[in-house]
Amino acid sequence: MTAIALPDELVRIAFRFFEGLGTPKSLAAAVMLRYEDWEGLARLSVRPSDYIDAEDYCRDNAAICFLKKLQELPVVTDRRVSALATWWDGEHQCYRSNERLNRYKYLHRNCDDRVNGVASFLGSVRKIINGWIGNSPPDLLKGRFGPGVTYSDKGVQATVPHKMSSDPTSTSDAVWFLPQMLGTQWGAALARRQGKIQFVPGNRLATVPKTALIDRCIAAEPSINGFFQLALGRVLRQRLKQNAGWDLDTAQETHRRVACESSVTCDFCTVDLSNASDTVCRNLVEILLPPFWFDQLNDLRSHATCVDGSWVRLEKFSSMGNGFTFELETIIFAGLACATVRENGGLGQLGVDVFVFGDDIIVPDKNYTQLKAVLEFCGFKLNVDKSFFGGVPFRESCGGDFFAGKPVRGYYCKDIPRSPTEYITLANGLHALAERLSACGFSAPSSAWFSVLDQIPERIRRCRGPKDLGDIVIWDRPETHVFKWRNGIRYYRAIIPDRLRVVLFSEFSPDVVLACATYGTGSTSEGVIPRNAVLSYKLAWVPFS
Repeated sequence: MTAIALPDELVRIAFRFFEGLGTPKSLAAAVMLRYEDWEGLARLSVRPSDYIDAEDYCRDNAAICFLKKLQELPVVTDRRVSALATWWDGEHQCYRSNERLNRYKYLHRNCDDRVNGVASFLGSVRKIINGWIGNSPPDLLKGRFGPGVTYSDKGVQATVPHKMSSDPTSTSDAVWFLPQMLGTQWGAALARRQGKIQFVPGNRLATVPKTALIDRCIAAEPSINGFFQLALGRVLRQRLKQNAGWDLDTAQETHRRVACESSVTCDFCTVDLSNASDTVCRNLVEILLPPFWFDQLNDLRSHATCVDGSWVRLEKFSSMGNGFTFELETIIFAGLACATVRENGGLGQLGVDVFVFGDDIIVPDKNYTQLKAVLEFCGFKLNVDKSFFGGVPFRESCGGDFFAGKPVRGYYCKDIPRSPTEYITLANGLHALAERLSACGFSAPSSAWFSVLDQIPERIRRCRGPKDLGDIVIWDRPETHVFKWRNGIRYYRAIIPDRLRVVLFSEFSPDVVLACATYGTGSTSEGVIPRNAVLSYKLAWVPFS
């Protein structure tokens, strides 16, 4: 227990929310809130297998989710320390996996029947992946900048103009990509100002918020590596769509649909992995990918990570923050899943009886046990709290939670609201949750929602409109919407931030404008303006057809 407390306004909202749900779990959360047991509140959990009714689960789940990811929840646990412990666990797990898989790198040398059986399976996975991505990547890569930080570009100085103006960083293994980089406008600008390329051993460990109890470890890659990592990630994505018919740009919606249907039929199981990105070991990638692909990915990845000032040689292949990690892990998990399903008499075809998006995997329910064995042999650990199979009428995938066909995902209040727009976001989140509860048969009290509206100035509180307008209006019943007709178009009264004009000048030539754009808090690119920047707001009439 700690003497630090949450703002009274948020406590009042949360307390009314817990009381309104009216379950033993939610009332326990209300008691913990009253006595400031933040640690206990953050550790509350529910298991779908303990429920037989969607309404009961949805209400309890709503209670435990509400403050679970609140970053400013004053818990005693050090989130960064917990994240680092998980990162080291991943490295140890990858070391053991590399040792176990080392013998399969040279498949023709094996003679033991059991070893040959595993080698044959891995060979079939490799053949599937080769059919999807081809023998090699293209000779020329169209690199691009991502929105995040790099090894040397930190904080708000991580915009594209900042990255083009600073001296780029690279690992020595990525030296083969320098001619391509120097042939871009980025390289030309570097040559004109006689800048230098800084070579570094690898990436830099950083943490980002995940839940109230733990952060998530990511890696800030050297800028040249990241530039071409994103290019390879794009190629992998395009080839998966072209050759396997699996479009990662629309796969999330497909996953949610299949999960919803399977929560009724139980035809498919949903599988989730713990710490998936940090447990893809080097040897597994070398075994499963075509040699030319492995060589390019291996040259562009970081072989070491700077952890609190010390360099650690990596057992994993890549981590979150690497530009191709998501596509690579999708392809590896998809290959393993398809081969497993085929070995057991299924089609093993993406989009038909196998669905993979990152570490979210969906396969026929009858193949759960076999896939679990394959994944564990390859060095992965199933997240038992988020993997569902058998007769449990619950499935979860890609942010969609379904109990007997009904959406039951809770609402997460991730930041303490301080401005009118942040309170509108909270009000709309509670409104959407109330609709999900209503679909389960429970009429949620509006006391918490009205408590949120009490924190919004009256003139802004009148901005009511449809969901499609997002958080510039308060979602409410159609009869409460405030709009007017003009030339056959409806205009809704909405709150929008005053726009802030940002002009970025070159540090080498003050007369050269690198970028000139208009930004608002709702559309600002990451890193351009701090999230906590104080901007004024105004009311306007927004057209909506």
